[in-house]
Amino acid sequence: MTESAILSSVESGPKRRILCVFPRYVPSFGTFEYAYPLTPGVRAFMPPQGLLLIAAVLPKHWDVRFIDENMDSASAHDFAWADAVFVSGMHIQRRQMEDIRARAHALGRPVALGGPSVSACPEEYPRFDYLHVGELGDATGALIAILSRDVARPPKQIVLTTKERLPLAAFPAPAYELAKIDRYFLGSIQFSSGCPYTCEFCDIPGLYGRVPRLKTPAQVVGELDKLLACGVNGSIYFVDDNLVGNRRALQDLLPHLVEWQKRNGYAVSFACEATLNIARSPEILRLMREAAFDTIFCGIETPEPAALKAIQKSHNVAAPILDSVRAINDHGMEVVTGIILGLDTDTPDTGERIVDFLAQSHIPLATINLLQALPRTPLWDRLRSEGRLRENDAELESNVEFKLPYDDVLAMWRRCMEKAYDPKALFARYEYQMRATRPNRLKRPKSRQRLSPRNIRMAFVILAKLSWKVGVRGSYRRAFWSFMLRRLMRGQIEPVLSVGLVAHHLIMFARDACSGKSNASHYSAKTRPLEVNAPLARQSPAQ
Repeated sequence: MTESAILSSVESGPKRRILCVFPRYVPSFGTFEYAYPLTPGVRAFMPPQGLLLIAAVLPKHWDVRFIDENMDSASAHDFAWADAVFVSGMHIQRRQMEDIRARAHALGRPVALGGPSVSACPEEYPRFDYLHVGELGDATGALIAILSRDVARPPKQIVLTTKERLPLAAFPAPAYELAKIDRYFLGSIQFSSGCPYTCEFCDIPGLYGRVPRLKTPAQVVGELDKLLACGVNGSIYFVDDNLVGNRRALQDLLPHLVEWQKRNGYAVSFACEATLNIARSPEILRLMREAAFDTIFCGIETPEPAALKAIQKSHNVAAPILDSVRAINDHGMEVVTGIILGLDTDTPDTGERIVDFLAQSHIPLATINLLQALPRTPLWDRLRSEGRLRENDAELESNVEFKLPYDDVLAMWRRCMEKAYDPKALFARYEYQMRATRPNRLKRPKSRQRLSPRNIRMAFVILAKLSWKVGVRGSYRRAFWSFMLRRLMRGQIEPVLSVGLVAHHLIMFARDACSGKSNASHYSAKTRPLEVNAPLARQSPAQ
């Protein structure tokens, strides 16, 4: 299937107005909400690939608007303007997706829902007019054809399921121009889809397959050019679930990224997700260093080998975990990791072993979550067969019946968060990164792109806000200055800004978590009041 095949039946049809609305996230450990007030103009984490891709594939004569409700809410005027509303999101955004649907329906507008959540469990969304199940492909063409003929709400729900996917090599560039790219904490881009591994808790193989599908290097470079032209901030995240899922393809891509960075004065840095066994590919790590990858998210999940084997993640122990982390650090890249509590193999001592592991590995940022069972995963199937799924209990932090008592696991999670993100402990891990990892990074040129007036203004604003809000008024200012003063005296402004922003979010979010104000998992369905769950709601637009 090609993009032209999707649009072949509607090239000269009536003009339509499509409103694409991305739902608000529940603030989480990995979306850095507490850093936004310290940055000039940043209002959300990163642009969503899915909706911006759909916007790009719609007929060129249709009018399309995009609203990210993490920045601004879609108004009644926006819904009234639209002929139809498109929504996409993940499981954690389910309540917000339903809220968008209700507002659109109040004005009689049909709503189409796509994305990973509805593709995994369409039965959970009975009130939407159209369900787009699966990836971009023939279902997309069918939806466009229907709306070209009629934009009235259908008498009953229509489910469109992709049977023939559009190859990634035929994807258009996402419609970044519709989004306020300069208002995002970082940019986003996709190279591949799918992952060869079958970790028990992961829904990626079930949704996108085990054989990674790929864009061409030329596509990726073109999208990077577009992001840069749209004003992307200093980092771009490869949202691939496993960037190293196809090692040869990644090795072919990286020289193109190196050349792009040289051509653009290393205007941005890169970050990505990959399995920990990327540490066994020194040539890939060398090229990633040259391409200015600064961070790799590796789902370590647990430092306990028996637990990793139980969740079908034994590839994490193909080499000692600490050795793998150091190999990545030796190429100038920090490791960010995911940690899961509530595994069947956990004991009352698991929390302490996780804290010890973070101290030994010097990993600054670990997203510590309670185990959640997601639809379309082996874990979901196993727990359902064992009668251990809590499918309708919105008062608990997890839908899993743990082997340990629930209250004990929740208390263990809070102790981990409190110890891991004690300011002194966190800055000690960053101090290690300054000594052992960052000196290994490729030295970036003092290019006009990096030293642009916009970047210099932004650096001064962030430094001033950090100094005042954290260094003067903050509750952890002693630990802050202990780390920062040495950097400032050496003229190391970039680590002051990057570490200062991230550390502030981690410390403040962890404190909310330990006090019970935040959920114990990014996937938790537990309901919390809006004023607790949305720190951005209390900020003025100027912030």
